[in-house]
Amino acid sequence: MIRIVTMEREYGCGGGEISQRLAERLGWKLWDQLLTEEISRLADCPKTVVEGREERTDPLHYRLFKSFLRGSYEGSLNAHKLKLVDSECILEFTQKVVQHAASAGNCVIVGRGSQLILSNRQDTLRVFLYAPREDKVRRLLSRGKSEREAQDLVDTVDRERADFIAKYFKVEWPSRSIYHTMINTAIGEGPVVELILGFMKTLDSKPAVRV
Repeated sequence: MIRIVTMEREYGCGGGEISQRLAERLGWKLWDQLLTEEISRLADCPKTVVEGREERTDPLHYRLFKSFLRGSYEGSLNAHKLKLVDSECILEFTQKVVQHAASAGNCVIVGRGSQLILSNRQDTLRVFLYAPREDKVRRLLSRGKSEREAQDLVDTVDRERADFIAKYFKVEWPSRSIYHTMINTAIGEGPVVELILGFMKTLDSKPAVRV
């Protein structure tokens, strides 16, 4: 029985909106912004800080700054007072929240490496959403981004996600063998949701099949 759906996505393909529609259709809990908010609570830092660190590796200047603080005499004396909310810290909290959400079940979890964190669970359907570049740019333009911003975001956000997955999970992004299905969202948000629901129904009707 599928109790969890993880939704990994290319930036700009509509993954957030599709995940929300799927959760609404299922009557399940959506862990997207809620996931960020819970990580923020656990890390005791503003939500904006988490948004700037999740699904990314730390930039070079931040890594150098962190090394300096931890290696300096003053830093070692005050290490317990330093609240360095870096990518590793965010990942640690992310794993805890994702595992907690999975234990409760009946949830849709968006990105954050959840497809890998829950890769050994048999009750999890792992989905990857993608779209043609022009569709992603068009979607970002409709959200008020300029042409240049849209083009840059399509390139940089997915590159950051790929670097994050490679560093912390040691696999390529997207690694096709991880997912049960990969869907081109150019067919429309509604049809994508219906495909996922149909796939879930098929798997649930065959309890002997291990996904």
